[in-house]
Amino acid sequence: MPEIMHVFDFMDSMATVEHGVAVFWGDELFLKRLALSQVKRAGSEDPPTCFVGTSAVWRDVFDELSTYSLFNSGGIRRVVVEDAEDFVSKNRSELEAYVEKPQKTAVLILDVLKWPSNTRLSKLVAQHGLTVDCRPPQLAQGKTKSLDTKKLCQWLVRWAQQQHQVVLEPEAANSLVEMIGPEIGLLDQEIAKLSLYLEVGEKITRELVHDLVGGWQTKTTWELLDAAASGDACEALRQLDRLLQSGQHPNALFGQISWALRRYAAATRIFEQAEREGRRVTLSDALQQAGFRNWPQGTLQRAEKALKQLRRERAGKFYHWLLEVDLALKGSHSTPSRSRFVLEQLFLRMARA
Repeated sequence: MPEIMHVFDFMDSMATVEHGVAVFWGDELFLKRLALSQVKRAGSEDPPTCFVGTSAVWRDVFDELSTYSLFNSGGIRRVVVEDAEDFVSKNRSELEAYVEKPQKTAVLILDVLKWPSNTRLSKLVAQHGLTVDCRPPQLAQGKTKSLDTKKLCQWLVRWAQQQHQVVLEPEAANSLVEMIGPEIGLLDQEIAKLSLYLEVGEKITRELVHDLVGGWQTKTTWELLDAAASGDACEALRQLDRLLQSGQHPNALFGQISWALRRYAAATRIFEQAEREGRRVTLSDALQQAGFRNWPQGTLQRAEKALKQLRRERAGKFYHWLLEVDLALKGSHSTPSRSRFVLEQLFLRMARA
């Protein structure tokens, strides 16, 4: 088994861990739940023992790892520490020692959001255990990375067949990703809804996706993003009001807005990096490396025009602006009325002078 795996490869191979330490990291919660359930189910009739990382104590976790099952003596005990960032920080030396000499009848499963590869602990887990990257697949573009749309669509095709017993055409998978973004839990929900219109083994076509996914709300969201990126703040605010009046929550809208605007920021960084290295790159090339596709026809041209309107001074600040919005939505502006104000402010920052 490879020492480090992407979650798609982990699930496709039906891999598991018989002892030692397994780390599942990343921000794609849907994929992480699938992968964790695969480890929790394998090799033991006993349910896993779960701890919460903010309150877990190493002594208690180690006791569980060292205790033999009373009714399943040959089974593997599975001990899960959820939200384990604080637990890892407080018990790094103990974990390093345990990874090198783990219990032979137990698996310690750490669920973390981030897992820096340059720490001694991460290197030890890569050598002796298993590390699973639970993020949407990434495609290296020099020193930068972008969404690997092809790999994501290929997995969605397999997932639709395995989980929903329908055939998802590659063009339809690509359309879903374009409409919804790399939110794999939402993509699964849409595939599940589409499968209800079909018999087992029938095909989800691109036409079916266009007719049924998202309806006018999806169309309005993309119109909002196009208007905001092109600097038409008046139209963006009008479309935002329409979505909010229909019952959409600002926090839910922000996920799609953030994904779309991050691509402009990524394109700006790719362009600036090429300039620093003395390489020639067009805006169109930078946008494609950042994840833009020319579908529907004309999308790439509109994105290039929008990026010129934004100019690098503002597009380069998107990461910072989006972080500010995210923190506000989770804190000072978490109520619907106040969160609306934060989104409106973001669109006004993008307006034409």
